[in-house]
Amino acid sequence: MGKIKIFIVIAVVFSMIVLFSAAASAEKRIGILTFSEEVRYNDTQRGIMDQLNKDGFGEPAVKFTIENAKGSKAKAAELVRKFAAAKMDLIITIGTTATIAVTREIKNVPVVFGMVYDPIEAGIAKDWKSSGNNTTGVSPKVAMSKLVSSLKELAPVKKLAVLYTPGEKNTEIQLKELQELQSSLQIKVIPIIMAKKEEVARTLSAVVHTVDAFYLTGSGVVGTTVPIIVAIANQAHVVTITHLDDLVEKGALLGICANSNLVGHLAGKKAVQILKGAKPSSIPIEIEKKLDFILNMKTAKAGQFQVPLSFMKKVTRTIE
Repeated sequence: MGKIKIFIVIAVVFSMIVLFSAAASAEKRIGILTFSEEVRYNDTQRGIMDQLNKDGFGEPAVKFTIENAKGSKAKAAELVRKFAAAKMDLIITIGTTATIAVTREIKNVPVVFGMVYDPIEAGIAKDWKSSGNNTTGVSPKVAMSKLVSSLKELAPVKKLAVLYTPGEKNTEIQLKELQELQSSLQIKVIPIIMAKKEEVARTLSAVVHTVDAFYLTGSGVVGTTVPIIVAIANQAHVVTITHLDDLVEKGALLGICANSNLVGHLAGKKAVQILKGAKPSSIPIEIEKKLDFILNMKTAKAGQFQVPLSFMKKVTRTIE
């Protein structure tokens, strides 16, 4: 009888070990890499996590490794090496620079990206319908033609200064798109390099009286100096416009924007498809279609901007 009990105990222990091993092997490992602390990136990450949790891929079923490069390309490269060594089941990237860093080095792990303005122009994917590689994701892209036509409804803009940072692919793409539309939109695009945040005030003070509007791209330098940019623009009654919701929150007058949190939710849905077995190249890359027209009323007052009633009817959200 004692031997039978011992056998039963051994069998139970063995079963528990098997079950534990199976559970451990079933645990998914996801790495999340964000390039910087921009609010829009944090909003996107929250949307992704909320969607993963909703669809049953939160902790403890999934082990997350969440990293932020703090705006450093060198740090991003270091984190990519860490992710490669960890043999993740899926990598989620937020921002164009973070996505480029990952996709250049990691070809055998599925990658889902969010907040990548134009993944085709950035060289991340071959086509919107199919990346042709290990990536898929979501873009917050706003047609520059729509942005400029909306801007002209607000103010008679003829000279548009584009604040961008060389080497940051998303900002270079936005500048290029606007330059190609100059003739059809009857505007003159003036590129303004934002290389260092310490130089922003001096650079803009030298050009602010020669333009009608500042377009704030997704540049990291721009994102950290919005209050300075807006203060200089307001003093000269120069309109500030962007396609990023968090830059309107920081002070830009007008935003024609995809909602960052919705971008995250849509990216999260694509991540779920991959975790259930789909290949990234079989999942089309999408642009978040819902656009917000956001008007910062504090900036409108500070810069003494007169907003036409007809334009106010298009505004979906105001910042008071």
